[in-house]
Amino acid sequence: MKRVLVLVVGVALLGAGSAGTGSASRSKTLKVGMVTDASGLNDRGFNHLAYVGLQQARKRLGITFRVAESKAPSDYIPNLAAFARQGYDLVVGVGYTEIGAMGAVAKRFPKTHFAIVDVADGDLAGRPKNVLGLLFREEQVGYLAGYLAGLEAKRKPGKDVISSVAGEKQPPVDRFIAGYQAGAKKADPKITVANAYSQDFTDQAKCKSIALNQISAGSLAVFAVAGACGLGALDAAREQNVWGIGVDADQSFLGPQILTSATKKVDRAVFLAVQSVQKGSFRGGNAVFGLREGGVGLGKISPKVPKSEVAAVERIRQQLIAGTIRPPRVLH
Repeated sequence: MKRVLVLVVGVALLGAGSAGTGSASRSKTLKVGMVTDASGLNDRGFNHLAYVGLQQARKRLGITFRVAESKAPSDYIPNLAAFARQGYDLVVGVGYTEIGAMGAVAKRFPKTHFAIVDVADGDLAGRPKNVLGLLFREEQVGYLAGYLAGLEAKRKPGKDVISSVAGEKQPPVDRFIAGYQAGAKKADPKITVANAYSQDFTDQAKCKSIALNQISAGSLAVFAVAGACGLGALDAAREQNVWGIGVDADQSFLGPQILTSATKKVDRAVFLAVQSVQKGSFRGGNAVFGLREGGVGLGKISPKVPKSEVAAVERIRQQLIAGTIRPPRVLH
């Protein structure tokens, strides 16, 4: 089953928060700068999706953009500040690791519009009014992925064990995993769910090593929530012939070992932020994207999964949308 996600959130959602900071001039082409986190554009997920959002904005809105690929966290402040200093209309930071840099730079350039993925405006130092936080309900799609993994573990002989490989301990990462663990236990109350942090979002060898250890301990499915590092965990799943679960983008293209992917429409969120600047409706604050808005969802589900399980996952999805299931947002 390939689920097509359509984000129905209007630009009005981007109006939550503080008063507007002005509109972009219609007489000039809008300029947008994007600063990646240290995983870079080739992470096949998070940063790549933000880049796709800018490509869509260029095609549909006629904007121009530039991307600064950060090689290390020390690059965040100079990269963000360079775009602001050059008069870019919107500067986008990709990821929670840029939280400190975004707070500092936004304060220095109060007339510049900023947006940051995965960071709430209230978590930024000084709560700058010129920053829009692009947030997602990762716990909802994590729950779906965990529920499916739990059904698969229950169906197969032997012990019911699944796992996750996380990057750094951050709120969006933990929301994915909290939902994953809760969903798995909903499907199979006897299941064991292991988790470990690589403390890294780039080194694939670290995540692969963790995943191999989890698989040797009996894990039948590995959820990779670690950016480019997580690609190593998915490769371990391929080598050991167990399920891998992708994150952010639909990573089914990585091979038949992919059970599904817990996707986030970062591309659409970035596009809407750009559009709000062009229309002059940009507001600081937060925009939140969940299942109801089409901002998160499962990617392609492996054709090896029984149709009865696919149907069961869909029923859970509807309950999540209705609010009859409320996954935890904090990992204990």
